Amino acid sequence: MAVASLRQQSAWLLSAKVVGFCFSFVLPLVIVRYLDQEQVGNYRQAFLVITNAVVILPLGFSMSAYYFLARERERRGAAILNILLFNFVVGGLACLAFWLYPQVLGSVFQADEMTQLAPKIGVVVWIWIFSTFLETVAIANQEARAATVFIVLAQFSKTVLMASAVFVFSTVEAFIWAAMVQGVIQTAVLLWYLRSRFPRFWTQWNGSFFWEQMVYAVPFGLTGILWIAQTDIHNYFVGYKFSSADFAIYAYGCFEIPLISMLAESVNSVLIPRMNVLQMRRDREEMIRLTARAMGKLAFAYFPIYVFLLITARTFIVTLFTERYEQSVTVFVVNITLLPFAILVMDPIVRSYKELGRLFLLTRIFVITCLVGVLYFGLDSFGLRGMITTAVVAVLVERSIATTLVASKVGLKLHHLRLLKNVAKTAVAAAIAGVLTYFVYTGIVNYVPAYGARLAGEWFAITKPTVLSFVGGGLVLGICGAVFAPTYLLAANMLGIIDSEEKAGVRKLWRRIMPPRVRPVGQNV
Repeated sequence: MAVASLRQQSAWLLSAKVVGFCFSFVLPLVIVRYLDQEQVGNYRQAFLVITNAVVILPLGFSMSAYYFLARERERRGAAILNILLFNFVVGGLACLAFWLYPQVLGSVFQADEMTQLAPKIGVVVWIWIFSTFLETVAIANQEARAATVFIVLAQFSKTVLMASAVFVFSTVEAFIWAAMVQGVIQTAVLLWYLRSRFPRFWTQWNGSFFWEQMVYAVPFGLTGILWIAQTDIHNYFVGYKFSSADFAIYAYGCFEIPLISMLAESVNSVLIPRMNVLQMRRDREEMIRLTARAMGKLAFAYFPIYVFLLITARTFIVTLFTERYEQSVTVFVVNITLLPFAILVMDPIVRSYKELGRLFLLTRIFVITCLVGVLYFGLDSFGLRGMITTAVVAVLVERSIATTLVASKVGLKLHHLRLLKNVAKTAVAAAIAGVLTYFVYTGIVNYVPAYGARLAGEWFAITKPTVLSFVGGGLVLGICGAVFAPTYLLAANMLGIIDSEEKAGVRKLWRRIMPPRVRPVGQNV
């Protein structure tokens, strides 16, 4: 029952993020075709600052909802109020700093436009820090369906607002205004939800409980700050050394497939409260089993995607972002090296043991110190590829140390490795599909794009070069996908990776999509 519930909740959250992905995926495709590289670079720099600030500044305080809503039945309202107050204050202080010292962003990115945008960026940071608690609180309250609705609606409204900014104004400032409106809408929904689920929560202030939440959250928050620094600080070095146009090339080389992070976030969000319960029961064996099962599910998606992207990297980048971003390919190939290692599910267990938060903090201090040192002293000699290689190596070192700490804490033994047999089988299935797809790709990549572009021009009277290129490249990716996907699934099935329960679920879904025909009464069978 527990596993079924975990799968069901993860499925709801993943479905929401997939729908949100469909809404938002078109944005970068439109942006690179309507803005020049300098503007694209400034856009990416502005939202790099916004997203980093939204994650870093709350110090993980919002995430404490996962821990306390499951354990403190009598103080749930107080936990919510504490989080809202904390987020409001830190967001306001950040906004004030951007207003008083706007030149800081201009100095970091060597761009005058960033100085002009800084005050507005501060407002977005304030609103988003407060409003993004909506998804977290719904999941922490074990309402996966409500979280699904919130995610879908948020992505839909964001896509509409951002796309409107592109088509109507085509300026970076217009994106900032659209982000403000999005934050206001989400804030209104958040307050409505909290009022309906936690009646009169605003009257339940508890100072001592506030500090208890702080003690729990700060180690994770500091670790999170270091994680963002570790994964994103290379972007700031690139922004300082290179032009905004070069930053745009680097940013799209670091393009992260949204669906990838969505899958991991959905699994982690559901596992965190479950691991808390298991830790209280001291059921380490079940914690290990659930973690291994989650790794298997992530590997089933991540391994084939990595192999497919490695083979088709150039066509993938050029199709999505046009020929102007062909230089992004080398950065992209290095960056996706992290994808197979993303199956390591550690955060849910770490958040169940307070002492692990402190150990992780020390680990990341060490790794980020080394990373900054290498980037600083290598700044004059590194190109774009050198920057991303340094960042990737730092992440791999940190994950190796972190995995060792988690394994030691839960008592992982050699006999537990058999739980990962499906991960190994998945790698084999992906490799089999990859070999066949590679031969197909090398055989068609030189002539199919031109053929697809010609068909688009003749059948649909398309004349815009970027659209024709998109069609031609999309045809190549489609053909390769049509080879890779069935080969991978067939190999996975033959290796026993897909279990009977999952097959039954697929058949059930298929019957919903394609219901059986109802025969007329009296018709012979």
